[in-house]
Amino acid sequence: MKRRHLLLLPLLVAVLALSGCGLWNKIFNRGGNLQPPKPLVEFTPTVQVQKIWSTRIGDGAGRSGVRLQPAFADGKLYLISTDGKLEALDAATGKTLWKQSTRVGGGIWPFKHKKPGPDARFAGGPTVSGNLLVVGTLDGHVYAMDATTGKQLWSAEVDNEVISPPAIDGGVVYARTNSGNVYAFDANSGERKWVYDQGNVPLLSLRGNGPLLAVHGVVMFGTDDGNVMSLRSDTGAIQWKLPITKGLGRTDIQKLNDADDSLQLDGNILYATAYHGELAAIDAQQGQLAWTRAFSSYVGVGVADKELVGTDGESLVWAFSKDGGGDMWKQDALQYHWLTAPAIQDKYAVVGGVEGYVHWLDLSDGKLAARVRLSKDAIRARPVVNGDTVYVEDVQGHVAAYRISGDHP
Repeated sequence: MKRRHLLLLPLLVAVLALSGCGLWNKIFNRGGNLQPPKPLVEFTPTVQVQKIWSTRIGDGAGRSGVRLQPAFADGKLYLISTDGKLEALDAATGKTLWKQSTRVGGGIWPFKHKKPGPDARFAGGPTVSGNLLVVGTLDGHVYAMDATTGKQLWSAEVDNEVISPPAIDGGVVYARTNSGNVYAFDANSGERKWVYDQGNVPLLSLRGNGPLLAVHGVVMFGTDDGNVMSLRSDTGAIQWKLPITKGLGRTDIQKLNDADDSLQLDGNILYATAYHGELAAIDAQQGQLAWTRAFSSYVGVGVADKELVGTDGESLVWAFSKDGGGDMWKQDALQYHWLTAPAIQDKYAVVGGVEGYVHWLDLSDGKLAARVRLSKDAIRARPVVNGDTVYVEDVQGHVAAYRISGDHP
């Protein structure tokens, strides 16, 4: 089994750690930032935000360092945790519709498997399409369930942990492992169709594994060595491959060139970022660069009507023109809050941070428009927006739904 021997904490501090170390939790649960968050300033809110409901899903991501976020589909919200919890909620009320729980570290009911011991430590996903719910685990498995009941449909074993949400498209489930491999499985049976082997991955990389993007007969993703790739969905063959960073520098950290962010597709244009790299607009069909600009990020951008909104390596929030990438505004009030990727909600960009706050920024000028606090724990995953409601999850499994209800008078 190929494994990454070292990884860089995604807060981009100059600390190396082995996967699973207690130092990981110390950094992400507020104790270990080398750069403390900039003190928050008071402001007059310009939009009303109301908490609709809140709940908790197990221990959330715990010490795993993965970016667990809810999945919204057909009026339901699906949640997983690394301690073996899986739930479906009514997205409007937060009421539990069904739930499953495994005994991590003991048996593995209800997920039958030959090998005893820890399993179903859910970490990749959840991903939902129609009646199919798919999750990946830290133990190297992919599980498919009935989204209406939680009943297991099939399981498949892969070569490494799955911390990236699987993708579902055209009757195929795609899963990416921490060794850089991408697997394709038949969505009905779980039979393996093909596997793409990236080969050697860098010893030093971000623990990110951005989600796979499967659409129009291709599977696209950013790699740990600074490339954006498109694979044919029928065979796994490379359709195109583009570098968006060079990883120049003297130290190992300065040479990091990870493109493990969340890709965003807007029409035929694919937007991607890389740490120590660039923000790139790519013609997704041809694999050709439309434009690039210098921008170092480990989480990706949000796509609005006219602008792209991104958080850089110091958690400065930027807005760029979709037409060429020119600067529109910059907001430094949240520096070193280690922000999530921005989600776009109406006229606002929504981000979470290391101290458990959720911030709304006005898309027109970047000014702070509203702020609420989910908890005192870090928020690492991009908020999930559905209409006037946004769903936010922190690293300890606290989840809340917030609704924006118009401008303040």
